[in-house]
Amino acid sequence: MNRSEENRSSSAFTSTLSPAADSCVGVAILSMVLLSVLGNGLVLLVSYRRRTKLVGSELLCVNLALADFLVCICFYPFSIISSFSHSWLGGNITCVYYGLGCFFCGLCGIFTVAAISVTRYMKICNSLVYDVWFEDSNIRLMCFAIWLVAVVWSCLPLFGWGEYAPEPYGLSCTVAWRGYHSSTKDAFYIICTFAVFTLIPVVLITVSQGLILAKLNRYSYSLSARGIRNNIRGIEKRLSMMFFCVSLGFVVAWAPYAIVSFLFIFHEEQVYMASEGYLFPALFSKSSHIYNPFIYFYFNRKFQQELRHMLHSIWPKLGGNRVSVHVPIEHHFPIHIQLQERRRIRKKNGVSQDRTNSKSKSKDQDKCITNNQKQVQTCWESTAKEAPKILENNPGKDNKPVSL
Repeated sequence: MNRSEENRSSSAFTSTLSPAADSCVGVAILSMVLLSVLGNGLVLLVSYRRRTKLVGSELLCVNLALADFLVCICFYPFSIISSFSHSWLGGNITCVYYGLGCFFCGLCGIFTVAAISVTRYMKICNSLVYDVWFEDSNIRLMCFAIWLVAVVWSCLPLFGWGEYAPEPYGLSCTVAWRGYHSSTKDAFYIICTFAVFTLIPVVLITVSQGLILAKLNRYSYSLSARGIRNNIRGIEKRLSMMFFCVSLGFVVAWAPYAIVSFLFIFHEEQVYMASEGYLFPALFSKSSHIYNPFIYFYFNRKFQQELRHMLHSIWPKLGGNRVSVHVPIEHHFPIHIQLQERRRIRKKNGVSQDRTNSKSKSKDQDKCITNNQKQVQTCWESTAKEAPKILENNPGKDNKPVSL
């Protein structure tokens, strides 16, 4: 009996795909992990830099980015290594670790997207309730509750309620959906997972986003009917579109995998579908970790500005407030112009006097003492005329940049 069980477990952890397909799966997951780590890492870094300014739904976006970042760092590497090895490595221990971690992060993701949709609905359609119940402290408490519920529910299979087992193609582990037929506890756990932790969040997401779009359309129509330009709540419309894309992308990415897993419940036999039928929905669901950061940076201008500031701080600015001007002659002759403000003394007898004596300045210098762009252009003309003379007077010497 022990040998037969070991043979069954070893066969369950063996890939049912071809070696070429296994390598393609490993490359695909590796690419998703790299893009997700880069995108969600930037979101977390930018959010940390502006942590004192984060409000409302932005905190939930950080919560979603953190869940996506953790699953790519802590769990997906097992699937990548197993794909290139053509079998699951580590046996049942790593299978339980991988299944629990991915299921936990998946629950955090769907709960967070549902919370984002409800929060945006309250802010746009019922602002009074939003101001009372959806303060920043309550949003943080909501994030803590999401992680707590996800931890508790994902750990129940460790205590006999449900089980984590290899997926049919052998390179990943998840909840044993086929355990619906094995015991009453497993059946209860699986039904509650689909009903309470999948169906209800999807309904909340769909209804909330639909009501938000309907509210914004009615608002835009009323303004256009009165002849008012529809740009008063442009920021709210932009943010609503951002969260709509996040919600829609998450649901679309996970819907095929949820449908295939749900159909797997009602079949007692081990195999009723080709391995590719499980593989493609599983890979497609992992794509949800990639495009959320790009949606944030595309729609959220605050994130864009903070990202620019961060990049400027990493790569120092070139030249400060100095402008490099190159004379179009045979030898390169850069002329650096430093913009300076004119110093003025206090008014005397009602007239503002300049500290420098204008009579002692040449005509070219008088042209330089102008404002903004005219100053730079005039200085370029005057110095460009003098540059060939300087080169003729010093033919054998190194020509250094001239600062005006």
